[in-house]
Amino acid sequence: MLVQNSEAMALSAALLAVAGDLTRRIHEGVAARGFEGLRPAHGFAFTRLAPDGATVTDLAAHLGVTKQAASQLVDELVRKGYAERRPHPGDARARLVVLTEEGWACTRAAEEAAAEAVRAWGEVLGEPELRALRASLPRIVPGGPIRPAW
Repeated sequence: MLVQNSEAMALSAALLAVAGDLTRRIHEGVAARGFEGLRPAHGFAFTRLAPDGATVTDLAAHLGVTKQAASQLVDELVRKGYAERRPHPGDARARLVVLTEEGWACTRAAEEAAAEAVRAWGEVLGEPELRALRASLPRIVPGGPIRPAW
């Protein structure tokens, strides 16, 4: 299938707009649920911390930033009560950053906001098209961490 440059640019712009809109909706939904003072970058950090915690080095790799930048982000999350540092169970030299109860509550709020956004897409597209979109996107998106476009 031959795709013209203008068609490729239009599709690229639409996908970027959808990603930006989804990020905005999640961010606004989290704030509306009472989790103030967070930026979208915090949400990308939460996705890495949520399963089992992470070291600052792991978080830096996930976000595509320096260890210093990741450390500053962690300091901010700790100050706001969303994360805490604990001894790493497998490495005495490292610290594990884990979500607090407030961090987990914020993560659940983000999941709820994301679900609302996807339901809104379903109202526009209809269930069959939404199912097709859900099936198609993973086939073209590379694996790896979901990170902000710095």
